[in-house]
Amino acid sequence: MINAFLTYMRCELSYSAHTVLSYGTDLRQFAAFITGGVPDRFDPISITPADIRSWILSLADAKISHRSIHRKVSALSSLFNYMMRHHGMQSNPAAEITLAKVPKNLPVFVRPQEMEEILGPPKDTEERLPKAFIPLRNHLIVLMLYTTGIRRGELIGMLDCNVDTQRRELKVLGKRNKERLIPFGEELATTIDTYRRIRTTATGVRTPEHLFVNTDCSPLKPHTVLRVVKHALTGHTLASRLSPHTLRHSFATDMLNNGADLPGVQQLLGHKSLETTQVYTHITYRELKQNYQLAHPRAQKNQGG
Repeated sequence: MINAFLTYMRCELSYSAHTVLSYGTDLRQFAAFITGGVPDRFDPISITPADIRSWILSLADAKISHRSIHRKVSALSSLFNYMMRHHGMQSNPAAEITLAKVPKNLPVFVRPQEMEEILGPPKDTEERLPKAFIPLRNHLIVLMLYTTGIRRGELIGMLDCNVDTQRRELKVLGKRNKERLIPFGEELATTIDTYRRIRTTATGVRTPEHLFVNTDCSPLKPHTVLRVVKHALTGHTLASRLSPHTLRHSFATDMLNNGADLPGVQQLLGHKSLETTQVYTHITYRELKQNYQLAHPRAQKNQGG
């Protein structure tokens, strides 16, 4: 039944492969817990709220974070809703579970002056082909994540034909297969053109399917992008988390700090809800408050008094 639900998520609801994988992991973990390690015997219709509470207690004892527990219970609730719609289940036992609210942490971001240092000119140039391919590709990965705000999965899945350096826009296939157009500037356009020339020489393929590839023209893996970003950011920022999503947060924060309107940033990020984008306004306000405390003489006087 879990496999049928995951297929429904992927084919009918168009959830991303990453989301389907996460749901599958959580649901199979619950199935193994409730059946004593024999998940094939899992029967969703027999589950009670007491079963779910018992699982939650075991997760808490294992020091699983509140945020992860919320995600796991949400996955379970989605399965039961599917069972109600398609397999005659009478009620959702997860709906009776009340969890403590997860505190909202402000997104981690890299400061603009730190990004200036990180995005210095790549060390290798076309004169050093083919060794220049990987360093320039990695530089372009960081530059694109920061200047467009796209997700890691969107970068990996980006088709070469959907990146137009003449119009300076790229087409992104986001969550639930929703497309959006993102404009970009001259720096990114020039870097992409250079990368494409070097890519052709290094791989022997003029126009591979995906924009970002390895030397054998295979698409990148998620862990490769994570490693590239961590390497680029290490030693150059005070940010507590070095990940592709940190660059997405940095993009949104800098856009709002420099006057972009909230709905516009929402559209660029591909957020379904404006509320999701509004978290970045808290960051900009925090920055504003800190600048005031540091710069205004009356604020300094009050602190001293």
